[in-house]
Amino acid sequence: MPAMKPALSPHNLREDKMPALKKILIANRGEIACRIQRTAQTLGYRTVAVFSDADAGALHVRMADQAVNIGPAPVQQSYLNIAAILDAARRTGADAIHPGYGFLSENAEFARACQHAGITFIGPSPEAIELMGSKRLSKLAMLAAGVPCIDGYQGPEQDDATLSREAERIGYPLMIKASAGGGGRGMRLVHSAGDLLEQLRTARSEALHGFGSDELILEQALIDPRHVEVQVFGDQHGHLIYLGERDCSIQRRHQKVIEEAPCPVMTTELRQAMGDAALKAGRAVNYVGAGTVEFLLDARGQFYFLEMNTRLQVEHPVTELITGLDLVAWQLHVAEGLPLPLRQEQVPLNGHAMEVRLYAEDPAQGFVPQTGRIEAWELALQDGVRIDHGLIEGQGISPFYDPMLGKIIAHGATREEARRKLLRAVQDSVLLGVQSNQRLLASLLQHPQFISGEFSTGFIPSCFADHSCLHPHVPGADELAIAAALFYHASAQAYLAPLAGWRNNASVPLHYRIGVEDQDWQVELNALPDQPYRLTVGARTLDLNVIQCDGRWATLDIDGIRQRHAYRLDAGQLWLSTRPGSLRLIDRTQALVSAQASVSDGTLKAPMDGAIVDVLVSEGSPVSKGQLLVVLEAMKMEHPLKSGIDGVLKRLQVRVGDQVKNRQILLEVE
Repeated sequence: MPAMKPALSPHNLREDKMPALKKILIANRGEIACRIQRTAQTLGYRTVAVFSDADAGALHVRMADQAVNIGPAPVQQSYLNIAAILDAARRTGADAIHPGYGFLSENAEFARACQHAGITFIGPSPEAIELMGSKRLSKLAMLAAGVPCIDGYQGPEQDDATLSREAERIGYPLMIKASAGGGGRGMRLVHSAGDLLEQLRTARSEALHGFGSDELILEQALIDPRHVEVQVFGDQHGHLIYLGERDCSIQRRHQKVIEEAPCPVMTTELRQAMGDAALKAGRAVNYVGAGTVEFLLDARGQFYFLEMNTRLQVEHPVTELITGLDLVAWQLHVAEGLPLPLRQEQVPLNGHAMEVRLYAEDPAQGFVPQTGRIEAWELALQDGVRIDHGLIEGQGISPFYDPMLGKIIAHGATREEARRKLLRAVQDSVLLGVQSNQRLLASLLQHPQFISGEFSTGFIPSCFADHSCLHPHVPGADELAIAAALFYHASAQAYLAPLAGWRNNASVPLHYRIGVEDQDWQVELNALPDQPYRLTVGARTLDLNVIQCDGRWATLDIDGIRQRHAYRLDAGQLWLSTRPGSLRLIDRTQALVSAQASVSDGTLKAPMDGAIVDVLVSEGSPVSKGQLLVVLEAMKMEHPLKSGIDGVLKRLQVRVGDQVKNRQILLEVE
């Protein structure tokens, strides 16, 4: 690598030395498309959004100077449609494309297509993307470059016999990984030889559907390491530096949930060693732009190359907050040919930052992705808190895309200050209309082991296997009383004064039946003129005074304690913010009481909206309990659906390619 030149400001370069980018098309959606646009527009660039039919009213579309529909909702027909995206760039006169993360961000064919079309691809070279996009080839390259790697198999032979033989050589437990994969797809932990073939089948299927390649690698499994990654940045002049590290060890099914910078167990010596290894990885492919080299760090302080992501990471905001740098701005300047503005020794690292990923999923139902309408979205912003999102009240959350809704990030002078700020922001951010992982996030941030910084990638499986936040939230007496009071208040205010709240039998208590999911609770409400409501829930009696109520926020006095609650109420349905999370409460007072029809164990229903990607049985065939019947794909993950009983397949109502709705009957076994 040539000697580092003095850092230059963009203003020190002559205009004729730079490609003059004027209009940038963002080939993405959701929060990252919004985040890129904010920086691009701040720097004076025009922006173009692309969108599918499902995203016509999305925030990233509204923000853009121009927007182009690129196809139907399925990603293959829209956000992965290279021809449609390039046509949108041509029609709008965009001279650069930023791919964001996911979708085409690590697609070498897309980067080449941009080059051939005379459009600047804001990212590394197609060759770097191609090499690092293959876990097999990248590992071979890293071994050659002297980067520490985990023992494994990365050969071209992919038959079951070869992989079984190599698995025996490596030893168990081991990891199966999709060579072209990421985000946890096509990745399986195998504890014994008896499980290998089934896990190979599932990994190949996910890899093929997700990445278009079923090539796999095998690696010795490091049990409960830390996941630490290094942010690297290169320019077109041969300069490559790293911007500190991030700890991404808090994961579920290999998907990151919490990220922070710096790593809580980092030392100066270890940072230097990991940074140098990351630079070796980047130099091996002449890396340009933003990239991340990921490592596994064991308890002995030894680290091993995991993969390199040739794009901007989801978790880049924590690096931005501790360095004070805008990495998207750096990407744009590097794409214009400018040198990096800092030398390695000039990179600042100040304070601590943490980020959580907010997902539309229900942890109490096995983390099933959720769809529905955003009834309320109010950000809990404060000093040191940043929320990256692409949400608008009233929009629908569809089954076609990743369930991540946004990111909540906090910065503090110390790790503990950042954690406290982040916890408060998670608890106070209002999301009504769809279930989310807010309650889980708050519980993670409050766990003593997380607070101490002593955790690994095994933290969630070991500490949250049966945590209360993974069970349905049972409403407390306060929440049930609030629901009854708001239902009554809404009905009373339906009449103009002086009739509002008037009843000819005011001294007789009202009996409400409040439902949550399949359970009901009885609440007694006494409403006397000019007095607080008196509510009885089980053995508890509360005095509740509605001080202010406007359809969005209610200020309530409950037993002398005043508090505010976000809510939405419509047609006997109440969404109530519970800090953290929310509850959907139904007024079933007038509903007929009937026994819920029991569903036969032989009836298989879709657990969520999604697409059928595999059907492994046919009508008339015998099936056994636990047998895999159908594979459903929703929000980028495959969900295997198995039989609950022994029997014969009586009726099959779906085929491969069908789009199905939540609770739709797929088949019946008797």
